Amino acid sequence: MVKRRQRRPATLVDTALTKTSDTFGEAALKIVLAEKVSPATLAILQKEPGWNCVTADKITDLPAELADADALIVRSAVQADAKLLAAAPKLRIIGRAGVGVDNIDADEATKRGIVVMNTPGANAVAVAELTLGLMIAMCRKIPQANASMHQAKWDKKSLQGSELRGKTLGIIGCGRIGLEVARRAKAFGMNLLGYDPFIAPVIARENGITLVPIDDIFGQSDYLALHVGLTPQTEGLINKTSIAIMKKGIRIVNCARGELIVDEALAEAIKSGHVAGAALDVFRQEPLKESPYFGLDNVLLSPHIAGSTDEAQEAIGIQLANQVRDYLKLGVVQNAVNVASLNEEEYSEVSPYIEMADRLGQLLGHAVGSSSSTSVGGSVESISLTYNGRLAQLKTDMIRNAAIAGVLTGSDAVNRINASAAAAERGIRVQEDKREHVSGGTGATLRLALHWSRKGENGATDEGNWSGLATVLHGHSPRLLSYDGIDVEAELAGTLVIIRNQDVPGVIGRIGTVLGEAKLNIANFALGRSRSNTPGGQALAVVQLDTPAQADLEKAITELRKVPAISSVRVVELGAL
Repeated sequence: MVKRRQRRPATLVDTALTKTSDTFGEAALKIVLAEKVSPATLAILQKEPGWNCVTADKITDLPAELADADALIVRSAVQADAKLLAAAPKLRIIGRAGVGVDNIDADEATKRGIVVMNTPGANAVAVAELTLGLMIAMCRKIPQANASMHQAKWDKKSLQGSELRGKTLGIIGCGRIGLEVARRAKAFGMNLLGYDPFIAPVIARENGITLVPIDDIFGQSDYLALHVGLTPQTEGLINKTSIAIMKKGIRIVNCARGELIVDEALAEAIKSGHVAGAALDVFRQEPLKESPYFGLDNVLLSPHIAGSTDEAQEAIGIQLANQVRDYLKLGVVQNAVNVASLNEEEYSEVSPYIEMADRLGQLLGHAVGSSSSTSVGGSVESISLTYNGRLAQLKTDMIRNAAIAGVLTGSDAVNRINASAAAAERGIRVQEDKREHVSGGTGATLRLALHWSRKGENGATDEGNWSGLATVLHGHSPRLLSYDGIDVEAELAGTLVIIRNQDVPGVIGRIGTVLGEAKLNIANFALGRSRSNTPGGQALAVVQLDTPAQADLEKAITELRKVPAISSVRVVELGAL
C-alpha cells in the first residue's frame, strides 16, 4: 500500500476545486459505503488499485470507520450531520445515491471542504412508471378488487372502473420526471396539460403538453400529477382554496414531496366526494405513523417507493460510483451541490456575487413563476445576463449558474452546478454579455433579464420582460439597484414585499398602516418611481419585514391588494444573509 501524504486541513477550494498531486490521484484511498449498494456499483470502485472499499455489512461503528476515510457514500438513512462529519477529518466527498440531500448537512460539509454530490435524473423513469401505475390502480379499482378476492368475494358490479383514454392529465412540474410521465400518458391517449414556468413552450409541444395557468390545471384535469420541488411557493400547493377550483371527481397523485399537500384539506375533499381519489407516495412526516388518510378506501398509500426499482437503484449507484471515482482520481466535479471550479483567490472574490446572482434570480423567477393573478404566470423563454465593470473581468460561470438556479428555484434537481444544462434541457436560451468599461455608477453590477411568454385570453401570445440590476456592497451585502426599469435600492435578503402602485399621494401611508395593523415590523422600506418622474405614473416599493407570522402576512397582503392605487403585491422569501 502506498504511504499517504500528510495534508494540511482542507479548505473548500483546496479540496473541492484545485487539482494537485496532494489532493487527487493517490493510489491508497478509503471509500466507506454506509448503505447497501448494487454489486455493479461496488465493482466500479473496487477496480481501482489500492482502494479500500468498506461496505455496510462490515461496518459496526460508522464514526470510527470515517476517521481515515476519503469518501462516504450514502442513500437516505444515514444522517451525515455535523456530528458525523466531525468524526471524518480526511473526508473529501459525500456521494448521495439519489436526488434529495436532506440527510446531509451541506453547509457543514462546505465548511469542512467536502464535496457533496447527488445523482439527479437516474430514477425519473421509475417515478414516472409508478405515477402511471397509481393512476391505473385508481381508475380500475385494483386494490379493492384484490382485497375482495382475498375475502372470497366475486363482486364485479361494484368494481366497474373507468379508462385513462380521453381523460385530461394535469402535470405540475415538467422537468425530467414530468416529461417522462407525459410521454407515457400520451401513449394511453390522455390529453396533457402542464404548468411549469421554467420550460420552453417548444419542449412542451414536442411532448404533447399544452402549457396553461395553474388554475386551468386545477379546473380542467381529471387526474393531477405533482412533480415539483419544495419551495416556499409550492408548500401547501394543494389546499382548501386550490381544491375548490378543481374539477369534481379529480384524482391526485403525489410522488414528489409530501409538503406540497395540506393533508387535512385533501382528506376532507375526499370524504365529501369532491376529490374522487388520491395516491400518495410521500408525506410530511416519514415514516407515516398517523394520518387523516387512514381508513379512506379511495386513498392509495405507499412508503416512498417511487424511485425504488432494481433498475433505478442500479442506475443511480453506477452513476454515483463513476462520479466519486472521477473526482478522487481526476478532480472532476459532477452534480455537486456545494462547490464551483474556482481556486481559492478567485472563489474569495466571486463568492459574494454568486450569492447576489442567486437572490436576484429568485426575485425575478418568482415574478414569472407565481400562480397569482397579479403576476405574469407565463413561461421563461430566455435569460440574459450582463456583467458590468469589475464583474466582467471575473470568471462568471458560477455567477451565471447561480442566477439560473435562482430563476429555476423549485424545478427538480437544479443547482449551481447543473443549472445551465437544466436551462438547455428546458429549451431556455441563455445569453451573456460582458462590459468592462462602464461610465459612472457602481463598479461591479449584474443585470439579469427574463423574457417570458404566455397565452392570452383570446388565444394570442403575450410576451414581455422582467429585469433587475444588482451589486454587492461592503463585500458581502447583495443589493437590488433597479427592478423592471425603476431605480430602487434594497437589500436582497429576508422577507420582501414587492408593491407596484400609482405614484399618487397616500399610498405609502396606507402601506404602513396596513402592515402596522397586521403587527408586521418594517425593517427597511425602499421606494422608486418611473424615470419620467411624472406624478400619477408607476412607482415601486420594496418592503423588508422582520420575520412575520404567516397568518399576519397573508392578512396584510389581502388588505394591500384592496387599495385602488396598488396594482400588484408579491411576497418573496430570500432568506437571511
